[in-house]
Amino acid sequence: MKVRNICFSILVMPFLMIAQKGVPEDFLSDTFHKERRAALRDKMQKNTVSVFFANPVRNRANDVEYVYHQDPNFYYLTGYKEPHAVLVVFSDMQEKDGKSYNELLYVQERNARAEMWTGYRLGVKGAQDKLGFDMALNGKEFLNSEIDFMSFDKVMFDDFKDDYRDSDRNPADLHDLISSFKTQVGYYVIDSEANTEVDLQLDKNREGNLPNQRAKIDVKTLSKLMGGLRQIKTPEEMKLLTKAVRISAMGQIEVMKAMKTDMSETEIQGIHEYVYKKYGSEYEGYPSIVGAGANGCVLHYVENNKMEVGKDLVLMDLGAEYHGYTADVTRTIPANGKFNPEQKAIYDLVYDAQEAGIAEAVIGNTGRTTFNAAMKVINAGLLELGIIKSLDEQHMYLPHGICHHIGLDVHDLNDGSAFEPNMVVTIEPGIYIPEGSPCDEKWWGIAVRIEDDILITEKGPINLSEEAPRKSEEIEALMRQPSIFDQLELKKLD
Repeated sequence: MKVRNICFSILVMPFLMIAQKGVPEDFLSDTFHKERRAALRDKMQKNTVSVFFANPVRNRANDVEYVYHQDPNFYYLTGYKEPHAVLVVFSDMQEKDGKSYNELLYVQERNARAEMWTGYRLGVKGAQDKLGFDMALNGKEFLNSEIDFMSFDKVMFDDFKDDYRDSDRNPADLHDLISSFKTQVGYYVIDSEANTEVDLQLDKNREGNLPNQRAKIDVKTLSKLMGGLRQIKTPEEMKLLTKAVRISAMGQIEVMKAMKTDMSETEIQGIHEYVYKKYGSEYEGYPSIVGAGANGCVLHYVENNKMEVGKDLVLMDLGAEYHGYTADVTRTIPANGKFNPEQKAIYDLVYDAQEAGIAEAVIGNTGRTTFNAAMKVINAGLLELGIIKSLDEQHMYLPHGICHHIGLDVHDLNDGSAFEPNMVVTIEPGIYIPEGSPCDEKWWGIAVRIEDDILITEKGPINLSEEAPRKSEEIEALMRQPSIFDQLELKKLD
């Protein structure tokens, strides 16, 4: 037994000490994350503490997990991309064992055997050296942190969804970290409406008697504070977000050139996502939407299983994620390269509505302002086409808002305030006419959405995704160009 353990140690020690080489280096800097923590601290009231937990590991099936994706707030403040971690940010300096600090990062511990299976871990030293944390500790130390949460005027965190599993292999997994925290603060199920510590019931994850004390818990304010920070993009963030947007635009361009009537929705999706990977995008920012014909009327259609798109319009709502930042770009194109009269009429109407919405994406306005401008154009156009009978007719041809923030989330966190410089929002009007709609059948099955990513500036809106053509004539012209995928033929399989 001793020999086997020694052999194991000899084999894994080199792996344990060496991180992966040749990886991208254009991530956010440790200085960025440090400055964001300082910005949060400036917004916190005196004698308060904010607690953040890493995202859960998600199970796909049996012993296979989904590719891990960090909680955006956690990544924004730390740069740490691993699970089973806790960040504690104090409004004021704390003292312990002769050390002064105002933040603590608890990370998953280095483990040679685990790293052979799932990859290199930063550990405490990596968090100190690469992420710039003076006070980094192993996660198991949070289980008995000795933080006196009862002494703070407010303990802020996002309320729990309880969507994590307990692993027998890890004594300091997210389940254990959260359970310990609940005990440390005397957590009850919180009345989310009143935001008060109402004695509804003891949280089911805890055992034992009710605590004698409870911290002053606040599960509302932290999200607003983080929204206020994240809605304004720094220059360092804009480099990554702009690249994500441009990659997404390149995907739309290449698909326009490659589109054929005998393609499936899944094949079209694959071309987009291949382009993303070619440019270094790690993930899609959200499940890709490729809907031909009436499938485009399903707003979040992700099945993408129609075998041939034929002569339909193809609505393609996709976004590349680059180093955490997610674009959101939609184009709708005719699969055969030419809009028919009905398709063109609806498409050009949506284009005009988008132009009206973009024009209102200026400082001081809101998403509602852009919606109203776009809806005015759409209603007038639908009336002219005979699809509605009056301007005040209630209809569902545009059933969604047309503006949201983007960033670390495709629907990025914000505090709901009016537009300010360096916000990035989408403008995405659409018209969707499902089969059976109360209009002439010639319009049935037409679905159009055009979506672009807009930077709010002092000089007016800037369209970051303008490289992907939007005008119907420009789309048709691009679709006549040859494609790099034209010569791609794979062996047919039975």
